[in-house]
Amino acid sequence: MTQEVFSNSSHISQNISQLSHLTPQGEAQMVDVSGKVATVREAVATAKVRMLPETLAAIEAGNAPKGDVLATARLAGIMAAKQTANLIPLCHPLPLQKITVDIKPDGQLPGYQIYATVKTKAETGVEMEALTAVSVAALTLYDMAKALEKSIQIEAISLVSKTGGKSGDYQQF
Repeated sequence: MTQEVFSNSSHISQNISQLSHLTPQGEAQMVDVSGKVATVREAVATAKVRMLPETLAAIEAGNAPKGDVLATARLAGIMAAKQTANLIPLCHPLPLQKITVDIKPDGQLPGYQIYATVKTKAETGVEMEALTAVSVAALTLYDMAKALEKSIQIEAISLVSKTGGKSGDYQQF
């Protein structure tokens, strides 16, 4: 289907003009949100970090060689959300009013469930900030615990919910 869509240059311009991050020539661009009204927007993202039960027990007991794994991962997630526009091309820098990163042990996994909530009053949403927060928190958790276990796995990074904006609310099923 891709070849069919792009086989006719006038058809290309028509399809590309409908994509907000592309110019009519197909070049990447930052979306102009200056005409949009600033509204309250919130996004929640999640990630899972799977590990051996012994690794989970060591972290929970505070026996990781690098120190406080969870506090460091939580802080890294918060810092990452604030840097999203510097990390992800075409993301708008946003005034973030709330960032929380919660890391909860999950014996069934075994490992940790990470949740990030990001809130702003702006012209565009904070989904990428929430996703960046959980991603970097998970990577930091790995880094802080890799001396205990190299096979730790980061899984299931996803958007849980978002509110506000033109596209409306979203809730993961």
